Amino acid sequence: MLFELWKHPRPEAPVFRRDGQVVVASHRLAREVLADRERFSAANALDAVVPIPAGPLRELAAHRFRLPATLANNDTATHGPIRERFGEVFAPARVEALRPWLTGLARRTAAGVAFRLRAGEAVDLDAAVSSEIPLAALARLMELDVLMDDTAATAEVKRFSRAALELFWGDPTPERQRELAGTTGPFHALLRGWAAESTGATRALFEAYGEDAATAALFFLLVAGQETTSQFLTLLLHRLVVEPGLLGSAPTAIVEEGLRLLPPITSWRRVALRDTELDGVPVGAGDSVLVWLAAAGADEGVAECPAGMIPGQRGSRRHLAFGAGAHRCLGSQLSRLEAEVVVAELAPLLPRCEVVAAPVSDPNLSFRMPSPLVVRLRR
Repeated sequence: MLFELWKHPRPEAPVFRRDGQVVVASHRLAREVLADRERFSAANALDAVVPIPAGPLRELAAHRFRLPATLANNDTATHGPIRERFGEVFAPARVEALRPWLTGLARRTAAGVAFRLRAGEAVDLDAAVSSEIPLAALARLMELDVLMDDTAATAEVKRFSRAALELFWGDPTPERQRELAGTTGPFHALLRGWAAESTGATRALFEAYGEDAATAALFFLLVAGQETTSQFLTLLLHRLVVEPGLLGSAPTAIVEEGLRLLPPITSWRRVALRDTELDGVPVGAGDSVLVWLAAAGADEGVAECPAGMIPGQRGSRRHLAFGAGAHRCLGSQLSRLEAEVVVAELAPLLPRCEVVAAPVSDPNLSFRMPSPLVVRLRR
């Protein structure tokens, strides 16, 4: 399995077979696979990469853990109506209305980081910035009151999110799978309670499709809706500390180049629905297709200088960091806004910092999951 794709050089072949999968690395073909629901299904998107053995499965089952086809893994007739309900939550106007509040939050956060740095502390930007702001924004947008003022609840969400990403997309040992199931299962049970007490789109989904569907939607949105943005912020802030000259560009341009070259989701899966071919490579019905999003973003022809991080260059926004087609990320505008505001508010501080500990990512098929990014003021 192609774990840690961020360590692999960009392949020369646009399509190739590796470890039992068809890997798609070109921008054109990646978009084709993601958008073509006649030949490729998203049904395997949430399947565990490493099969979960009986013990951890029993632990999950004890907490009624289920991931029915709801959002990312849904190619049934219910996908459109469910997506439409949550699309209203993530509508551009509602997201943009968060800007004043989000700017205030990011400004206070930046001031707190600056104070600690001036006091001589080494500060973990992943914990102080990246882990806090996206979850707060998502909770506010989705009106999850339980997460707005409860720091213990937000800490649990972060612990759960990383456990879920490792359990389903990582390379855990059987012993580690048991540990992760012990975290993921109980929290999934808690999500059931939140779904039952929810309002807005989640409540409408609960009433229309039942408890399992509403809980699965919360599961995916609380993972994908905030953890991916958290990870992207850490990766981008690290790059900006190391290359402060990038900060001479507008925050929006910096964010788009970051999404193109540093997408937090490096790959995503599809399964072939029938025999077909991609660029002359035969693909059989049932084959797993791995769409290498990070490689697609650096493909020739995507940007003027595809391998270089040059904010504002032509083609910078043609990346596939948010996917494509019917399953394109609902939270793309929210993620962009969060990153843009964070970059703008931290821009005066970052050139004065140096890296004490660079983020490191554990083996994972799709998610970077970077570890702490520790910085201090330059001496």
